[in-house]
Amino acid sequence: MPKLLYASTSPYSSKVRMAAAYAGVAIDLVPVKTEDKPAELIGANPLGKIPALVLDDGRSVHDSRAIIQHLNRISKNALFPRNPDKRLEAEVLEALADGICDCALSMVYERRTRPEEMVYQPWLDRQWTKITAALDLLNANPPKLPKKITAGQMALRACLGYLALRFAGKWEKGRGRLTRWAARFDEKFPELKTAVPA
Repeated sequence: MPKLLYASTSPYSSKVRMAAAYAGVAIDLVPVKTEDKPAELIGANPLGKIPALVLDDGRSVHDSRAIIQHLNRISKNALFPRNPDKRLEAEVLEALADGICDCALSMVYERRTRPEEMVYQPWLDRQWTKITAALDLLNANPPKLPKKITAGQMALRACLGYLALRFAGKWEKGRGRLTRWAARFDEKFPELKTAVPA
């Protein structure tokens, strides 16, 4: 069985875990701590980043979007629509959600890795401006939640879970449609809720 090296707080890991569960692809979940630089992770991804999927034949797939594409292929398109326009829409939503997470994660690392007197506030402000612009766009027109969802919706749910974990009380104000969207997602797809960052 393929092994997914992941962290429960990682939004990228969360998205992949949701996608595997939704697509019905069995994977063995192996939690890792990137700061420990475990040999298994470095062997699977020399960048030391998660998630990394180690296939049965020993090959590894890293970067959450590459893993999602692999899961989509082996599940015969369970994660993306066949229609080119709808697929593009799903891919753009996934990219936007991942981009929000990139900004949020850079803020977390800025505070976590630098001494307080060296934290660069203009950098944090710039990242937060990007995050809020993207969230406002999504709140104005939240993606639909049909019976069959895509990796794009899963990426957004993982993203909102990460924001709730790291920026609770800071992103929700004025974005009721988006917070309700996350609650509806959890109601409609309870089997995926356990993969939300925590």
